Amino acid sequence: MDSSILLLEVADQIATITLNRPEARNALSFALMTAIEGALAKIAADPAIKVVVLAANGPAFCAGHDLKEMRTLQSREQVASVFAQCARMMTAIVRLPQPVIAKVHAMATAAGCQIVASCDLAYAADGAKFATPGVNIGLFCSTPMVALSRVVGRKPAMEMLLSGHPVDAATAQGWGLINHAVAAAELDAAVSDMARLIAAKSGYTVKVGKEAFYRQLEMDLDQAYAYTAEVMTTNMMAEDAREGIDAFMGKRPPVWRGC
Repeated sequence: MDSSILLLEVADQIATITLNRPEARNALSFALMTAIEGALAKIAADPAIKVVVLAANGPAFCAGHDLKEMRTLQSREQVASVFAQCARMMTAIVRLPQPVIAKVHAMATAAGCQIVASCDLAYAADGAKFATPGVNIGLFCSTPMVALSRVVGRKPAMEMLLSGHPVDAATAQGWGLINHAVAAAELDAAVSDMARLIAAKSGYTVKVGKEAFYRQLEMDLDQAYAYTAEVMTTNMMAEDAREGIDAFMGKRPPVWRGC
């Protein structure tokens, strides 16, 4: 992992990944995407980590793909490899066992907006903005559209994609792209409070629930109920579920074992 363009810190069962290309507005170069993939793989393998916060340094959260780097590519295969790598990275966020919270302090555009949409939760400063402006430069935001259209309604998603215009944090909250828009001075505390709240839960239970959430979304109603009933049955037999129920009935704090 390139420690200069991506920072990874772990404290109190919370991992913080920080994009650190401020001079490039945290544009997703090959190297930065590779570093993010590496950090996610490391976190996925560490059951002691219960929550991930995805943040950024500099004047923007993420400006999307590194267009200067993209323009150096000479073949269709080279271009395709960039979008394939980006898809792997976004999918890794969704499939990570731990919940991921986007902490958006400023503008998130194109694939940067895609990152926000791919995270499980998202908090933004009230001055942050979100856009899928590819249409303005002749490159429709087709891959960002995948994540965007899964968290925002069709009409708002198409408005963002077709106009390329940025939307403010309040609108993004209303459309479901982010959970909360807060004052910039309150952003760190709001994200920290939620991360600590989740970290206090059973890591096993949260992992099971996150995986089930995304899988059932792709099923029809009958399949979803059959699948989640099986998930809950397995979950019910786990030690943490038994401990949690016993603790609730005994009016005491649970002691999670992670299994």
